[in-house]
Amino acid sequence: MSGGIKRLVKETAIYGASSIVGRFMNWLLVPLYTRALVGTGEFGIYTNLYAWVALLLIILTYGMETGFFRFINKKEEQEPMRVYATTLFSVGCTSLLFLLSAGCFIRPASNLLNYAGHPEYLAMMLVVVAIDAFCCIPFVYLRYKNRPFRFMRIKLLGIFLNIALNVFFLVICPWLHEKMPDAVDGFYHPGSEVGYIFAANVITSVVTLLMLVPDMIPAFAHKPDIALLRRMLRYSFPILILGIAGIMNQTADKILFPYLFADKSYANAQLGIYGACFRIAAVMVMFIQAFRYAYEPFVFANNRNGGNQAKAYSEAMKYFIIFALFIFLAVMFYLDWVKYFVAPAYYPGLSVVPVVMLGELFFGIYFNLSIWYKLNDRTEWGAYFSIAGCAVTVAIIIIFAPLYGYMACAWASFVCNLFMMLLSYFVGQKKFPIPYDLKSAFTYFALAIILYSAGMIPAIESEVLRLYYRTLLLVVFLIFTVVRDFPHKTGKH
Repeated sequence: MSGGIKRLVKETAIYGASSIVGRFMNWLLVPLYTRALVGTGEFGIYTNLYAWVALLLIILTYGMETGFFRFINKKEEQEPMRVYATTLFSVGCTSLLFLLSAGCFIRPASNLLNYAGHPEYLAMMLVVVAIDAFCCIPFVYLRYKNRPFRFMRIKLLGIFLNIALNVFFLVICPWLHEKMPDAVDGFYHPGSEVGYIFAANVITSVVTLLMLVPDMIPAFAHKPDIALLRRMLRYSFPILILGIAGIMNQTADKILFPYLFADKSYANAQLGIYGACFRIAAVMVMFIQAFRYAYEPFVFANNRNGGNQAKAYSEAMKYFIIFALFIFLAVMFYLDWVKYFVAPAYYPGLSVVPVVMLGELFFGIYFNLSIWYKLNDRTEWGAYFSIAGCAVTVAIIIIFAPLYGYMACAWASFVCNLFMMLLSYFVGQKKFPIPYDLKSAFTYFALAIILYSAGMIPAIESEVLRLYYRTLLLVVFLIFTVVRDFPHKTGKH
């Protein structure tokens, strides 16, 4: 590995610690939610509303994270803190305006989203969105300043607070209500479990905001630059379109699903099953997110410093594919154990896991490929790809979900990400050629397909023997990887 790639791997591990641990700990909440919530329908409500959260976060950050890195690393930019102050001012104003505007229309919005009976769910969701969007900028500043440990500390504190609050509201409070009702009667009411999940998130977001205040103070010493903001918005707007289309590729199924069935209770129940099993595949999403935190700063810094760009980007792609395929095989080979993280009522949805994981892997490759239009300031190409992918996703969901249920949603994600990956590669090779190691990519994909097939086809009745056999196949993948791409240095005797 080159020095740049080693640094990328190191920073991926550090930034990823908070991202992976956070998503992993939230993943561990799935068994709690699937058992504490009343039926799969309530988990469907949770899945639907948090899909809206993901979409609104993209809208409220409108590509300014990537814009921040691009402008603060420009050689002609003499005052980096001016970029931070301008970005913080912009996102802060839009987040506050969003929160005030949303508060005025909370009831009509609740009726539109079929939550007329619980407008408080939507209200809490909007508070979380506004605060989290604003907090994205101090977090991106910490990444720029190469302060991964502070980044990690704040993220992890928020994560553990959220988990503690969920355990308190969903486990301790019901127990106290049964044993000592007077102790919790003032604030706890059985039957509102989904609402307490949102309440925990509101508290966590507020505490996170307070922890980030010291990191915002340096920006307050500088005035926002309106001319700079206009340039940043021109650069970032296509990324906003890209982001909306991209997040719709990931959340359109969870947003649209309840509207495709006349029976809303049935739709929420099926969405709950799909949403819970989709969470199992989130292991791949964790890895991609961790990689993203380190990869964007690495790409822009490497471009500014004039490093060996083609070699570095090609190496990054190769190792990303290796690790991603290993994660895919590991999850699938140990699914007999992983499935216990959800309640038995959700087991019918396990068939979506391999399809969703491969779709996310393709999205990770697509993200790697996206460097060509970001470095060329041609971010409109990302918008084109994402819009095309979004159209494919929505069409598949609307046409096939009423016929095939949530399996159509899983395949929509798979087809969309594969389609965008191929589009970005072929266009990118014409606009910004990078000699990716396609031979290695095809070799590892072929090996993963062979091992996966070998692990799934034999009907081994004993779960213990089945897991031993699949572990042996996973070891084969590791040995092949080490021998081929992680050779040990040997000296002459």
